[in-house]
Amino acid sequence: MQPYNRLNKDDAVVLLVDHQTGLISLVQDFTPNEFKNNVLALADLARFFQLPTILTTSFEQGPNGPLVPELKEMFPSAPYIARPGQINAWDNADFVAAVKATGRKQLIIAGVVTDVCVAFPTLSALAEGFDVFVVTDASGTFDKTVQQAAWARMSAAGAQMMNWFAVACELHRDWRNDIEGLGHLLSERIPNYRNLMNSYAALTAR
Repeated sequence: MQPYNRLNKDDAVVLLVDHQTGLISLVQDFTPNEFKNNVLALADLARFFQLPTILTTSFEQGPNGPLVPELKEMFPSAPYIARPGQINAWDNADFVAAVKATGRKQLIIAGVVTDVCVAFPTLSALAEGFDVFVVTDASGTFDKTVQQAAWARMSAAGAQMMNWFAVACELHRDWRNDIEGLGHLLSERIPNYRNLMNSYAALTAR
């Protein structure tokens, strides 16, 4: 049994792989609205914790299409690796160089599709000694069966499966660090969380 290796905001980098306008149409294990919300929530927390973030796409000129515009707008100065054709992002030297240039060993990864665009670089990075945390609800694929098989394959190789909310909480460690800031982020992406924050605001206003 592996020891508990928790996320550390000083050693983590976020990798957003192939969230492209064409590929996203293949995602069937989440509704379109759910998936978009989850991807943008991961992007929100990457900015909140000031994590280095790397964007990559594959074969934009083909049916995969360009990166969804929201991510490009959110990270205008982030490394952007437009791979000419490599299916596995780890086969692209510029992408690997951008990851290694951060000096960080914990890779928080999400992408489309889970069984290929996420699984392949995850397995490759694990083989090189990186710790990989797969954001399950910001990664999508054809159906639940494919999803489960991909998660099992990556888990067996040593990757940790997490949702974006768990990633946020593990990075934050202690609510006293900034309840209003993280609470606002959560409220924007989880409607019911706004009830918690409204209740908290009412209590503290007394």
